[in-house]
Amino acid sequence: MRIALAQLNAVVGDLEGNVARMRDALRRAKAAGASLAVFPELSVTGYPPRDLLLKGDFVRAQRRALAALARDTRGIACVAGFADPNPGEGRPLFNAAALLHGGRIAAVAHKSLLPFYDVFDEERYFERGAPDGVVRFGGTRLGLSICEDAWNDKAYWKTRHYAVDPMAELARRGARILVNISASPWWRGKGALRQDMLASIARRRKTPLIFVNQVGGNDDLVFDGRSCAFDARGRLMARAAAFAEDLVVVDLEAGAGTVRPEPAGDTAETWDALVLGVRDYVRKCGFSDVVLGLSGGIDSSLVAAIAVEALGPSRVHGALLPSRFTSRASGEDARTMAHALGIRVREIPIEGVFAASLRALSPAFAGRKADVTEENLQARIRGLILMGLSNKFGWMLLTTGNKSELATGYCTLYGDMCGGLAVISDLPKMQVYALSRHANTVRAAIPERVFTRPPTAELRRNQTDQDSLPPYDLLDGILERYIVHDEDPAAIVRRGFDPATVAAVVGMVDRNEYKRRQMPPGLKVTPRAFGAGRRLPIAQGYRPAARAAARRP
Repeated sequence: MRIALAQLNAVVGDLEGNVARMRDALRRAKAAGASLAVFPELSVTGYPPRDLLLKGDFVRAQRRALAALARDTRGIACVAGFADPNPGEGRPLFNAAALLHGGRIAAVAHKSLLPFYDVFDEERYFERGAPDGVVRFGGTRLGLSICEDAWNDKAYWKTRHYAVDPMAELARRGARILVNISASPWWRGKGALRQDMLASIARRRKTPLIFVNQVGGNDDLVFDGRSCAFDARGRLMARAAAFAEDLVVVDLEAGAGTVRPEPAGDTAETWDALVLGVRDYVRKCGFSDVVLGLSGGIDSSLVAAIAVEALGPSRVHGALLPSRFTSRASGEDARTMAHALGIRVREIPIEGVFAASLRALSPAFAGRKADVTEENLQARIRGLILMGLSNKFGWMLLTTGNKSELATGYCTLYGDMCGGLAVISDLPKMQVYALSRHANTVRAAIPERVFTRPPTAELRRNQTDQDSLPPYDLLDGILERYIVHDEDPAAIVRRGFDPATVAAVVGMVDRNEYKRRQMPPGLKVTPRAFGAGRRLPIAQGYRPAARAAARRP
């Protein structure tokens, strides 16, 4: 049997467009001699459809779209993902996989395991199905499963979220080929983990395994594709491209197929993910161009480089917004980088607006010393100007804040947090430097001085980030443990961090939840990003920093 792994970039809610892509892939799969094409999870609706699934008209329309696709399965069959109405008790839908064959919907299987952690909330919409999706096709038995159903092998995981192992149950019921359709979001390191896990299942069940994953950016999530096929010994037979639409065919009898190369390491992979995330978010939201503020610092330089790679230089617009505190070096570096990238830059000094604001506020501020208020005024004036450019020209504004700054509140609401997409909001500062080095291997643009100058917001004279924050390598180590791994402060101190520094960092993180709740969507890079996957209350009284290590244990 020859099976096509049809890895597509769906647009959530674009039912006609998604089915058109599937039809085109069916034609190409048939021309390549495949008898079966496999599409990703919820391939008709796109993933994640979220509360579109609460709209009855949407659910009916995607069911009609599936039936229309079924009529095109003459001479080739396919497995497609859709939302199947639940006629019984429980939640109104099943997350489903349909076998389309001979012009009709030949069989339907339902997802058994519904993820409820991190960015997932499938139990809001779906009822759990039974792991009984064994269907006959081409003289053999296919075991149909969906994404999370493959992530609960007790031989692979030390701890599990569920008692049921659907892949084991499908094998027990006689499946001769395991098929898993998926929409598995990417984060650093997940591709290698996923491939190892799937190979382990095929080897343990002594059954070939076909895995087809969605690719593309949808809101804050990036899907890396990397659809793959394994033989009954767990040997990789085929793999689709990372971060790109692809169609590869595997011949199960010959045990061979196309194996696309992997990205050259974690940094290159992160670059590919952010480029794809920006390109798709801008395109799928109906924009063509973007604008961002260029400060001459490392963060805005990296965002500009990503945007140019994603959209091309003609669609990226920069703005230099110097103040009385902007150094000559910052302006020079911003212009040098913009010229190297080939992007147009507008220079709009903020001094006049800032001076007028200080005059207007001086009666109200009488008797009070200058403090962070005056610093924030500058950031908010810049946000005002950037949003003006966005509104006037229809450009999406990209923010340039990194995860370390957002975690500690070293950012200004309605200032540098203004925008439509927070491109590097899940990238810690030290990774910003590493990714910027990689950006210069793609297109040499960021001046060396940007890497070596002390980072600064330039909102007061001679300011540096380390006036307010610990050194970034130290800060990122604490943030990784507190945010990504949910370690308590005492445990972080036991790892050798200074108790007072841990207490200060934890306090900053907890105090600034209200800011992060108001930030634009940010592209997920780590296992725990700000946004949908981190749901902390704003008004709350738990204060671990108060006792974080008042003394070393």
